[in-house]
Amino acid sequence: MPWLKWLPWRYLLRRLARTHGFLDPMAVLAGVQRFAQPSEVNQPVELLRAGALFHARGLINSRVIQHNLDWVWPYWIERQFNPADDAFVPRAFSITHVNLTHRNWTAVGWPACPNLPIVDPRGLLTPIYDGWSLDGWVILGNGERLVPSRASNSVQRLELEQGLTVATETAQDDLWLLSKASVELVAATAVCRLRLEARSRQAGWLVVALRPYNPEGISFIHRIELAPERSGWLVDGKCKVGFSAPADRHHASDYRGGDVSIHLNDREDEQQECECDVGMATAAALFKLEAGQSRTVTVDVPLEWDDKTQVSAATWASSLQGACALRIPDAHFQFLYDAGLHTLVLHSIDDIYPGPYTYKRFWFRDAAFILHALLCAGFSERVERALDRFPARQTATGYFRSQDGEWDSNGEALWIMQRFCEVTNRPPKPNWWLAAWRAARWIGRKRLKGEHQALQAGLLPAGFSAEHLGPNDYYYWDDFWGIAGLLSAAALAARIGDEAPRQAFELDAEDFRQALERSLDRVAERVGSPAMPASPYRRLDAGAIGSLAGGYPLQLRPPDDPRLLATVEFLLQHCFFAGGFFQDMIHSGINAYLTLHVAQVLLRAGDPRYRELMDAVAGLASPTGQWPEAIHPRTRGGCMGDGQHVWAAAEWILMIRNCFLREEGDALIVGGGVFPAWLAGDEALSFGPAPTAFGTVSIAIEPEKTASSEAAKVSWQGIWHRQAPRIEICLPGFVPFQVPPGETSARVVKAI
Repeated sequence: MPWLKWLPWRYLLRRLARTHGFLDPMAVLAGVQRFAQPSEVNQPVELLRAGALFHARGLINSRVIQHNLDWVWPYWIERQFNPADDAFVPRAFSITHVNLTHRNWTAVGWPACPNLPIVDPRGLLTPIYDGWSLDGWVILGNGERLVPSRASNSVQRLELEQGLTVATETAQDDLWLLSKASVELVAATAVCRLRLEARSRQAGWLVVALRPYNPEGISFIHRIELAPERSGWLVDGKCKVGFSAPADRHHASDYRGGDVSIHLNDREDEQQECECDVGMATAAALFKLEAGQSRTVTVDVPLEWDDKTQVSAATWASSLQGACALRIPDAHFQFLYDAGLHTLVLHSIDDIYPGPYTYKRFWFRDAAFILHALLCAGFSERVERALDRFPARQTATGYFRSQDGEWDSNGEALWIMQRFCEVTNRPPKPNWWLAAWRAARWIGRKRLKGEHQALQAGLLPAGFSAEHLGPNDYYYWDDFWGIAGLLSAAALAARIGDEAPRQAFELDAEDFRQALERSLDRVAERVGSPAMPASPYRRLDAGAIGSLAGGYPLQLRPPDDPRLLATVEFLLQHCFFAGGFFQDMIHSGINAYLTLHVAQVLLRAGDPRYRELMDAVAGLASPTGQWPEAIHPRTRGGCMGDGQHVWAAAEWILMIRNCFLREEGDALIVGGGVFPAWLAGDEALSFGPAPTAFGTVSIAIEPEKTASSEAAKVSWQGIWHRQAPRIEICLPGFVPFQVPPGETSARVVKAI
């Protein structure tokens, strides 16, 4: 209704707020905006919406949890609300109570089913997105009990031998519980399965508990009904939960009756159903445990997904077939790589998601890195399927829109399109090229005009922080991606033989590059260092991490670029904690994927410190081989974002890949990041088949030791797009070797 815009909304809001004794919201908003550069979009609506939903749950948490600490709660609550724990967070004036210390979970799934159940660090299983959870306990008649979220010790692992399973083993005195969560096919239907095995020294009960919460907090359950044959539950009248055997006892409770866990030993009468107007219904199905004997109970929750044919056709073996395989003697690095491949597959089924829960939505930024890892790992079909969706996400102006106010997305979309075409040696599809042409023109139009005196002249406008770099500003991160986008569009034009746009976009890219260099030159005088801050108007701080994009992944700057290396040195000296990059802004935690960005720059420069950063990131991984977006410096649990950050897994794949194979201009660098320790024994290393811009390559490295010398035989098989590229073998600690044309192996010797 057009007349709505004529209403005096600002006046009405001010009047309403003042009438009720609140601060003037317009004055507060204006005060906040003064800390940022003027921008078209102050805060993306999508971000505000996500924040509102996040804190709406936090508000519910604050009304429920702290008044009911005798309930059994998820692991993060048991830790974060415990004053004796490093994870304790005082609540005082906090309006919302949210998970800030253990944002860790691991997705399980089936390669063709987009539903992603998650498992928390103590085995709590949330089978349905943002829903309630299932837990397993062991109790004895004398009141002794084993509850994993409260246990002092628990061991969790990711099992990859037969698909994808998260196993959690908890022991306490003579009580023992093993839970295994997975997604399996049952009669062509994807089913989330929780397998519980328990044992105790005396007779007791294995408990399957239905919980009105998940790793973010409260998730309401209003009604629970036990099936007539006692073989499962009907939750809220729609979701069926099946048991592998009839329950021997059953109890349920509403909010005012307290948690069902409180009454398991003092209730004789059973409750077949429960209704709770508050939404905090709980239930427990009990299965007899004989003294000294183990018992196993399986719980199934069908996952709704219409395309049963697609689900049935896919298996983990078929989905991973042809993927780039790694073989190294470092078991932990090997496990993280293999887990990363599974993570990439699981989060690229119907779209590209940077996480299974908090971030189960699409962003061009995350997608560019994740798709690049998928491409380099050999999953080109998945990448193509995702790229086919890009044109529909473009506005009429040519803007690839994830959320308003972020100006990096066009460059990212163009770059990954070009990388796909380069690596697969294919021209862009007609609709891709049309979208790319429009996107490149958008970059040119979006750049700021004006005299060269302004530090931001010729750059992209001030925008909302792309990598959580701070308030709205003229971020160099956006500019590096903009230049890369124009060069990518020119390369795409060259692939289809369209000379006019190729020349135009190359000229635009060069003009953009010169504007950026002018700005950086003047900023270097201002900050007294060649290091690149986040924007022309910022001092050097943690936001400078975004300016590394010019070196990694875009390679717009050479490996030994003084600005790039000075930025890395600043970050290493001032912005690292416990071996990893600590992002002070918003994340307030250690970032695995941003640490690996620094490591990639060091690797290109031949600086061996990349190995220290890789070791640190590997040490920060969860027992299931995952990283949250940001890691709490004390608890080492997640403190921000999704508990399983797919971008981080993608960066691990790309880091390992570049250790073995890296494209640098017209050369293929082989073995530049191989750890010397991997060559200390007799075991051969291998990597491939690995897609590159030159073709698909498989590498093998065999240590050769004699009494008088150490050497290594490096061999490769390449399916080249054209002629074989220039190949340089750069094993750390060995004499560099440039391979003569036509050779497929070389022997390199240890440097003296």
